[in-house]
Amino acid sequence: MEKQRHTGWRRLWAATGYSIQGLRSAWVNETAFRQELLLVLFLAPLAFWLGTTQTQRALLIFSLLLILITELLNSAIEATVDHIGSEYNELSGRAKDMGSAAVFIALIAAAGVWVLTAWERLNP
Repeated sequence: MEKQRHTGWRRLWAATGYSIQGLRSAWVNETAFRQELLLVLFLAPLAFWLGTTQTQRALLIFSLLLILITELLNSAIEATVDHIGSEYNELSGRAKDMGSAAVFIALIAAAGVWVLTAWERLNP
């Protein structure tokens, strides 16, 4: 039986539901995602005080969202690799390590944006 394809507003509604389902799944199954989301929820309001311009505030918030985006992609890679097989495979390990490295780089980038913005704010 062929899967029914939605178009227009129905497709948008269905896609939104899939996205919410993915966020819910990440919250339930991924400790790192929960930790990073809590960090984002704590730091996001601080961005409105720390940033002195709309651009700075946007960069602060976007740098936090980049962490969540990268963690979601890393979690998807890990789930896919785990689904393929539980036996050790060098390529599977490499894929997981690269996903983890991507999250690490997103964290470093966000930290850089936050440190530079704080430096400008606190040393006028």
